[in-house]
Amino acid sequence: MGDRDFLPGERGVVDIPVGSLIDYQPVQMAVHVLRGKKPGPRLLVSAALHGDEIIGVEIIRRLLRMPGFDRLKGDLVAVPVVNMPAFLSHSRYLPDRRDLNRLFPGAANGSLGSRLAHIFLNQVVMPCTHAIDMHSGAVGKPNLPQVRVSPGDNEGYEMALAFRPPVVVETSLRAGSLRETLYSRAKPCILYEAGEAHRLDPESVRQGVDGILSVMRFLGMLPKTRKAAPAGHRGETVVSRLTSWSRAPRGGIFAPEVGMGKSVKPGMVLGVVADPFGRQETPIKSKVAGVIIGISREATVNEGDGVFHIAVTRDAIAAERQILHGEEHVEDTAEPFVGW
Repeated sequence: MGDRDFLPGERGVVDIPVGSLIDYQPVQMAVHVLRGKKPGPRLLVSAALHGDEIIGVEIIRRLLRMPGFDRLKGDLVAVPVVNMPAFLSHSRYLPDRRDLNRLFPGAANGSLGSRLAHIFLNQVVMPCTHAIDMHSGAVGKPNLPQVRVSPGDNEGYEMALAFRPPVVVETSLRAGSLRETLYSRAKPCILYEAGEAHRLDPESVRQGVDGILSVMRFLGMLPKTRKAAPAGHRGETVVSRLTSWSRAPRGGIFAPEVGMGKSVKPGMVLGVVADPFGRQETPIKSKVAGVIIGISREATVNEGDGVFHIAVTRDAIAAERQILHGEEHVEDTAEPFVGW
């Protein structure tokens, strides 16, 4: 990895040079490598492609402190912060306001972001066999913990189910994204979305750590846990192949009336947008049946703003029950780890 070779059973950190900023300070990418004593898959776990998405950074920090990696088969490659320039400026975007997750596969002689994408892809990503990339919602728009997978990525779909999130969503590929680039290279990849930018949600962090360990067991990298999950627990994941945004019908004060993970049906009032001067209010109605996987927490909205993100399902009430049942068993299935 980078310019360093690791022997079986060894672990360490490689600092890969990326470039420099306006103050002449070098930019590096810290890559943690844990090599198992026996051969197996090489799993990449990455975070902070967007610099304000902190949840994945904390998940990796806690993951690396976990005991039990002496029984690891294969390699774990963890990158807590991919986009260091954006991370340092507390921003989603690069200094030139470009989105790193639209610049893959990058170019060796391109912009700072393009060079960063090229280095990350070729020196870190491509030597790996599987990938888990972690993200969060935007500022003021938290996400229910969920895993996204590309249509047609069959092994990625199995990884998504093994992660055991409340919801798995099949989402289309976006040009220039890391997931699209990995799909084009036939590398299984899933994306974990939870919480919102700039904030740490303890439950989202816990589910992220547990999910990664569960995927590692599925891949044969770690021994199966001796504590069995409750019967039928894997079935508690809701699978959706379509999502829909409910948008503000006009600008004003936004007041939601349903919560995260709740079921909705066509025509159901999800909330209202009120005239700030008290003269009128307009209901926001769902056009689909499903469960809420994202809600805007902004008190004011403009016409057309996305305020509810819905995972479409045939039986929304059953899906809500599955999500609530899965949450009841989080403590039962969670693995202990140091420092929680």
